Amino acid sequence: MSRRILDSAWPYFALACLLLAAALASQFRIDLPSRAPAPVEALRELRGRDDLNVVFLLVDTLRADRMGAYGYARPTTPNIDALARSGVVFESVVSQSSWTKTSMASLWTGTHPINNGVLRYNHVLPEAAVLPAERFQEAGYRTVGLWRNGWVEPNFGFSQGFDTYVRPMPGAERARIHRRTRSPHPLTGTDEDLTIAAVDFLDRFGGDRFFLYLHYMDLHQYVYDEDSAIFGTSYSDAYDQALHWTDRLVGFLVARLEKLDILDRTLVVIASDHGEAFLEHGFEGHARNLYSEVTHVPWILLPPFLLEPGVRVAGTLSNADVWPTLLDIAGLAPLPAADGVSVLPLILEAGGVQPPVDTAGLERPVFAQLARGWGTPQTSPRSLLAVTWKGERLIAHLEQPDRVELYDLRADPGETRDLSAIRPEVLRELRALVFAHQANAKSPWGVPPPEVELDALRLNQLRALGYVVKP
Repeated sequence: MSRRILDSAWPYFALACLLLAAALASQFRIDLPSRAPAPVEALRELRGRDDLNVVFLLVDTLRADRMGAYGYARPTTPNIDALARSGVVFESVVSQSSWTKTSMASLWTGTHPINNGVLRYNHVLPEAAVLPAERFQEAGYRTVGLWRNGWVEPNFGFSQGFDTYVRPMPGAERARIHRRTRSPHPLTGTDEDLTIAAVDFLDRFGGDRFFLYLHYMDLHQYVYDEDSAIFGTSYSDAYDQALHWTDRLVGFLVARLEKLDILDRTLVVIASDHGEAFLEHGFEGHARNLYSEVTHVPWILLPPFLLEPGVRVAGTLSNADVWPTLLDIAGLAPLPAADGVSVLPLILEAGGVQPPVDTAGLERPVFAQLARGWGTPQTSPRSLLAVTWKGERLIAHLEQPDRVELYDLRADPGETRDLSAIRPEVLRELRALVFAHQANAKSPWGVPPPEVELDALRLNQLRALGYVVKP
């Protein structure tokens, strides 16, 4: 029933005027009177509630340092920034890869790429994998996933546990929409379609207990409307304008939760799969390397109450920690064989509360991996692996052990000075972590990832994202 509703055309027309009015308001501001102030330890009490919802907002290609909550000077994210001031902001989060499928496989399963093996364009999450939506489904939640990125299609295994998992139908293209995508065949529709579908779901089923996942794509495609065209004409400017547009859609969605009187029982999460480069290391885009501009991503928790003041967690964490933490907060069963851990104790500690456990072991080496040639089946894998630990970062070529780069992120956050030749002790320590990471690699499900053969239609849809994928 819910799938038919989300796939039907009439909600797009019935709600278009309402959404347009909000999206076109150049200074759209959120008024959220329903959320009462509460201390940070109230996060521990959410597991005992039987009315908690979770809304997971994945903004594809969002680098953290382009957001005001992370220190960016431009007003790209005024709505998210306002929400973050009374939420939890994780300041240093590393995604597990710089392209969507590998990153999302790690995020959803809490496992490292070297263990889950989802590294190439035709790899699939096996049925044996347990995803968060399955935990929510088992607990009686209505589970809905709305996406526009073909790398998270059901045929790649990402629909497990969702009652409804659909790509919303594109509405009529609107004259105010601008694109700066590098693809000659851009995606149809915009995230406005995604938001309308989400609002339709909330209007109809907001009284149920639900888990709602939205995967925004306009930032990946550099799509924005005329009221967000406020920064300039370069690709970097277009990216900021697309982020401003996405922020307004997020603001509207959260305001809708408030209007429906369900925000005070909903945990809203904002995250990303990877960032985007603008020639910091000679490249534009992503999926080519593992520098910070493509792996430093946001993670923001907005509880059903106001944290006054908001909490900022400073340690370097991993996207693999996201779902172990959220399931812990919601009081649901953990993911099996996860490499990530719940960092709820770190949140409590950052908020000035004595955590129930010792937090010393929660900050660990953080890994990211990219299999170069992931889009060409005839190419032998050439993996990059990055490890971040104690403010230092090593990027290693696994097939060329002597080819490494070492950076001091505290003194050089932009990774401009390779210190591998002058810091031998640090180099040895981080290389030992890389070797151990390789040596201890083990599938969490006991099987390698299955492979799927993609037809010409699906290959062309994936190429529309701007990736080079060869049959």
